[in-house]
Amino acid sequence: MARIVVYSGKGGVGKTSIAAATALLCAERGLRTIVISTDIAHSLADSFDRPLGPEPREIAPRLWGQQSDVYYNIRKYWGTIQSYVASVFRWRGLDEVLAEEMTVIPGMDELASLLWIAEHHDTGEYDVIVVDAAPTGETLRLLSLPEAGKWWLDKMLPLERNIARIAGPVLNRTIGMPTPRDEVFTAGEQLFRRLEHMRALLADSSRSSIRVVLNLEKMVIKESQRAFTYFHLYGYLCDLVVANRVLPHDLGGYFQAWRQAQERYKPEVDEMFAPVPVREVPFFEQEVVGLDMLRRVGEQLFHGEDPTAFYYRGRPYEVTREDGEHVISLELPFTTKDQVKMTRHADELVLEVGTFRRNLILPRLLADAPTRGAKLEGDTLRIRFAAARPAAAPKGAGGA
Repeated sequence: MARIVVYSGKGGVGKTSIAAATALLCAERGLRTIVISTDIAHSLADSFDRPLGPEPREIAPRLWGQQSDVYYNIRKYWGTIQSYVASVFRWRGLDEVLAEEMTVIPGMDELASLLWIAEHHDTGEYDVIVVDAAPTGETLRLLSLPEAGKWWLDKMLPLERNIARIAGPVLNRTIGMPTPRDEVFTAGEQLFRRLEHMRALLADSSRSSIRVVLNLEKMVIKESQRAFTYFHLYGYLCDLVVANRVLPHDLGGYFQAWRQAQERYKPEVDEMFAPVPVREVPFFEQEVVGLDMLRRVGEQLFHGEDPTAFYYRGRPYEVTREDGEHVISLELPFTTKDQVKMTRHADELVLEVGTFRRNLILPRLLADAPTRGAKLEGDTLRIRFAAARPAAAPKGAGGA
């Protein structure tokens, strides 16, 4: 079973260096390790000072690296659907090259990079998969896609498939519009199945965790707080926070004010993210490029400890029974009551926290249970459900 570690954070905080250093230490401990970049603005190859491509390349003994290529990934995961979409654009009069370019959907590159996680896991070729994720907002948007995909698979795919079968031949004969064949829908279904598999792997707290990288600056800390909340909202375990580029104590002159600001923010960060531990990595005297410098980063971060260990284990979502009622408890750190909205549609519970939304499919046990209310207690949102309504007895049924 491969260990999956995802590093996320605001752009420019040094996620790539931390991810590369972690992967290098894992490999030097004898673990077959691959590090993947899902950021469209790749810098993983620059960090190792080695060329990388769309397929894994060996960097050092037991260490491989991979940077995705948008066209390579689209052919791999999107090819059948892309061909159909391109045919529609050509039917509308676009030339072939422009039609191909129009099929490159924004976010597809990062999404396909995430799909590689499941692929590498399933092959069993690696003991550790380290992910240098895109900046926080992009990562959150991509990690929420599997739930949207599940809704499309359950609600829209059967309807669209039937419409295409009935109306497709008519549209093709009358106006010549290309209509999707069954294999296009099958390809879409397979894509969303892969997404759901990837989500299940990342949400499995026995093998996966997300680590938040930040700098000790106000704007970065605030965004990291929001990311921490949203990861909990989607059920992903955060086991470590990394404060990167911490200035040394003996600085003076120009940098003294920066050092004082960091000293002021560090205790706040420790308190904000508790009980998740916060580790420091110093600002080095030279840029972090190449295996030697990455090894120094890893040594400063882990101090000889196992980089694949879980530094915190928690359950952001659970269902319990209290006083004859069921309660869903959801951890939402750094959230206030006015930021949370909740609505329910049958077996779907829609939670909105700020600008993010999660459609939570209720367990079968609660699908028919009336919602009694919700209350934010500290960092925990507690949603209460009455006992499920009993099923109606068939007419004519009676007691013994």
